[in-house]
Amino acid sequence: MADKPFLTDVQTLRTRARQHIEEGAVTTAYGGDTQTAVHVLNDALATELVCVLRYKLHYFVAKGIHAGPVANEFLEHANDEQRHADMICERIVQLGGEPNLSPEGLLSRSHSEYVPTDELLQMIKENLIAERIAIDSYREIAAYFAPFDPTSRRMMEEILAAEEEHADDLADLLRELPENLKH
Repeated sequence: MADKPFLTDVQTLRTRARQHIEEGAVTTAYGGDTQTAVHVLNDALATELVCVLRYKLHYFVAKGIHAGPVANEFLEHANDEQRHADMICERIVQLGGEPNLSPEGLLSRSHSEYVPTDELLQMIKENLIAERIAIDSYREIAAYFAPFDPTSRRMMEEILAAEEEHADDLADLLRELPENLKH
């Protein structure tokens, strides 16, 4: 049984690196279809942007005696979602694509929904539902990238971990609300 070298010989790596240098980070060893990868990431980007908009709306319109801490949580989550969107944009560009930041069709590209409401309890529930959608879809996206793109997989897993934390935060808010607001 012949031992396979751990790493391609250095001369081969150097030769391959000089080929197609205009493609930046995408080398011939990238095992996926970059157009499909960019499409998948643009859908995740739309999801993050819709979440930013929903959280911002809820932050600004939350009212009532219990609204202060809840609104602050919404603002924190909106800022996190914006950071996620920025991470996704950067990765799309690394893959040779263009981030789709067009507002046209944003909702149809997003996995989550934009549900405006002026009721504090409903705001928490809608944001929690959106986080749960993101958790499931990002888990699938990370699994999609696992065989050929560890960088995108790790990024999506990092975002997934934050979305799970957001869902826990929102579930805690639901538990902490007085009973008369829950009905």
